[in-house]
Amino acid sequence: MSLGGTASACPPRVAAARATMPAPVIRRLGRVEYEPTWRAMQRFTAERGAATADEIWFLEHPPVYTLGVNASRAHLLAPGDIPVVQVDRGGEVTYHGPGQLVVYPLVDLKRAGLGIRDFVTALERGVIDLAAQFGIRAECRRSAPGVYVEGRKLASLGVRVRRGGSYHGLAVNVALDLEPFRGINPCGYQGLQMTQLAELGGPRTVSACARALEPHLLRALGLQPHEPARALAPASAS
Repeated sequence: MSLGGTASACPPRVAAARATMPAPVIRRLGRVEYEPTWRAMQRFTAERGAATADEIWFLEHPPVYTLGVNASRAHLLAPGDIPVVQVDRGGEVTYHGPGQLVVYPLVDLKRAGLGIRDFVTALERGVIDLAAQFGIRAECRRSAPGVYVEGRKLASLGVRVRRGGSYHGLAVNVALDLEPFRGINPCGYQGLQMTQLAELGGPRTVSACARALEPHLLRALGLQPHEPARALAPASAS
């Protein structure tokens, strides 16, 4: 679809499906607290082996601000009573809250044949293709990772790679209260405006957005169709 909007900084999808790779496990965790989910990602990454299937977690968090490992607290303007958590991803400060789809791809990047730049590009590409499905022209910027629509930020990215495995990931604004973004300089950019899919003609619920994004994301990452979701989430992420 021509409305997909591919900026020059965001090249086409980077990988084709690899028949020898185990299919990723998709987890739909619902609304879960931030810190135990973060610790579960760390534990999964530390314990995974060469044969461990990749996992992709779709979820949303209660209100929380998170700061990257080297983030400046100068960008935390007026957090009020929203919790602030300093974590081990890259990037500056961002906000998570109900109505925002958070996606954590736990991927063995070496096995997938992806460098870190390719991985970030694939995450952006998945969201751009999702937007195009609904006639929304979106793009990415090499100087400021994420996905934008007419200069407003639709999706934010922040990742960590340890032992060759990725964790953290991306957050897509679906239908949330954008007011908490006024309490920060989003991603370290003063005056950056946010937007969301519900205002642009896209999905209006987190679950609908997750279902629509999944095939685009898998294709962009070069992963096979997923295994059936397991009934139970990791105990520490529930």
